[in-house]
Amino acid sequence: MKIVVLGAGVIGVTTAYYLVKQGHSVRVYERQAASALETSFANAGQISYGYSSPWAAPGVPMKALKWMFAQHPPLSIRPDGSLFQLQWMYRMWRNCTASRYAVNKERLVRLSSYSGACLKELRDAIGIQYEGRQQGTLQLFRTQQQLDAVAHDIAVLKEAGMDYQLLGRGELATAEPGLAHSQDKLMGGLRLPGDETGDCHIFTTRLTEEAKKLGVEFHYGANVQQLHIGAGQVSGIQCDNRLVNADAYVVALGSYSSPFLKNIEQLPVYPMKGYSITVPIADESRAPLSTLLDETYKTAITRFDNRIRVGGMAEIAGFDLSLNPARQKTLEMVVDDLFPGARAHGDVSFWTGLRPKTPDSTPIVGGTRYANLFLNTGHGTLGWTMACGSGQLLADIMSGKATAIPSDDLSIHRYGK
Repeated sequence: MKIVVLGAGVIGVTTAYYLVKQGHSVRVYERQAASALETSFANAGQISYGYSSPWAAPGVPMKALKWMFAQHPPLSIRPDGSLFQLQWMYRMWRNCTASRYAVNKERLVRLSSYSGACLKELRDAIGIQYEGRQQGTLQLFRTQQQLDAVAHDIAVLKEAGMDYQLLGRGELATAEPGLAHSQDKLMGGLRLPGDETGDCHIFTTRLTEEAKKLGVEFHYGANVQQLHIGAGQVSGIQCDNRLVNADAYVVALGSYSSPFLKNIEQLPVYPMKGYSITVPIADESRAPLSTLLDETYKTAITRFDNRIRVGGMAEIAGFDLSLNPARQKTLEMVVDDLFPGARAHGDVSFWTGLRPKTPDSTPIVGGTRYANLFLNTGHGTLGWTMACGSGQLLADIMSGKATAIPSDDLSIHRYGK
């Protein structure tokens, strides 16, 4: 088949790669000048299969109210003036029950675990390098309440057959020696030894080159305007005032998938704004070895070769891409609190991006009511984690192959009408 993929972030590029590997002719259209220049550019860097958890969880609504008055709120809400925002928040609130959390958690762990196997296979096959580390992740708990609450996630990990280690305060420094300087502030942690880290931007740009070698065409600076529908399917896309035709089409436009398809499919994908800082390492002995997740501030601290990336927080505020200096201070505070003396001060790269979030936190991967229109979007904070699995899964679906994992509940159809 001739296939058009819209979007060249990590989701679009992995999709294109797996499609061309299955013998399809693939063209990718991207509005930026290169791959991975938006949400995939400077994300937190963790590839967290076991930590794949829904943001919509029991207790989150009450926490959100308290966070409104916090100095370093992990979640903040600013009205964007749209009905869509209100509808999306209502649907997220409806997912904040124990039963819905369990369903959504299972979906995320299922897809994330599969994605981990796909990434390993890809890495072994082509030797792609992206400052990756396979040393696990460590979720840190600052309160006993947080430590007690992890029992629900452990139950899901057990059911999925994923390795984990519950660590007490005195055991944290065995996993991350740099925490020896701050472990008195912590109650314990959950270590997931199968998790990984890596620079998503480097990965995506290098996989782009591999895809090009296999024949994928990348069209950058493209102004994709709209889809044309006829006879129950997509008849073409309007791009730079010309019609582009293919046999099938994939929308992998992240947060922009919803506005792009607003007259065709009602996608519940909202832009959840996040931030990151990237800083050089000053003292190796005080720096992290892998990724740590601070449960209190909802931030991730990730080690690259000679840099530390700190990312997190969430703002429900529409498509605003302005940089808020207060968020930079929060990220700097977290890394300095946990790893004092690790980073070089004065050299900070501050960034923001929009994570495409569904109200149930589960991505949308699969077909639509139009026979040749497919979706790969809505991965939220887990796009890097789920990219390879989502790309391989969608390629199998589009090729008419049996999928390695159940996929029916990952499509847009789960939302009904």
